[in-house]
Amino acid sequence: MPIFAGMKLVFATGNEGKLREARQILEGVCEVVSQTEAGVSGEAEENAPTLKGNSLLKAEYVYGRCALDCFADDTGLEVDALGGAPGVRTARFAGDIALRDGREPVQSHVFSANIDALLGELEKHPGEPRTARFHSVVTLILGGEKHFFEGVLEGSIALQRSGHGGFGYDPVFISSDYPDRSVAELPDEVKNAISHRGKALRAMAEWLRSRNVQVNQ
Repeated sequence: MPIFAGMKLVFATGNEGKLREARQILEGVCEVVSQTEAGVSGEAEENAPTLKGNSLLKAEYVYGRCALDCFADDTGLEVDALGGAPGVRTARFAGDIALRDGREPVQSHVFSANIDALLGELEKHPGEPRTARFHSVVTLILGGEKHFFEGVLEGSIALQRSGHGGFGYDPVFISSDYPDRSVAELPDEVKNAISHRGKALRAMAEWLRSRNVQVNQ
């Protein structure tokens, strides 16, 4: 494998929470640059049927516009009582439910609405286990080559929101590692140590180290 010196990786996201998490986890491994800092605007149309497919679409979107080494993630929340939903539609769940029910459309990535939709759907399954997991797939495009890394966080869905940290579904997700509080109540360093995205990013970091990739020169 070639050695890539002075590494900067563009993170294909406009989500400040994700960007902050990635920078904390990859500190000392590589410099993480936002896609805005790399001069890339807009976002890929996430129409793949799998998390891996959407992760690849997002990475290719950024790589095709700046030709810089980059990475992207796609994450799905898989709730057992809902047959694995919302899954690949995690960021668009509220909109999907509104469309199904003939209500006004809901903008995607509005997680307060997504949480409301999730809790509302689970109310239709009283007595069923609320077990769930977050599943992340990270796509790294390095020197034009594509590499994939995965991470899973097991847990369950709470009955109501708690905590003000994190982002996304964190206020209603209870990690199996910390069953007495939501992920939104965990300090950043604890969340990063157990999170699905953190596991995938650490796998990517270890892969880079194992190939003696030189960074931050």
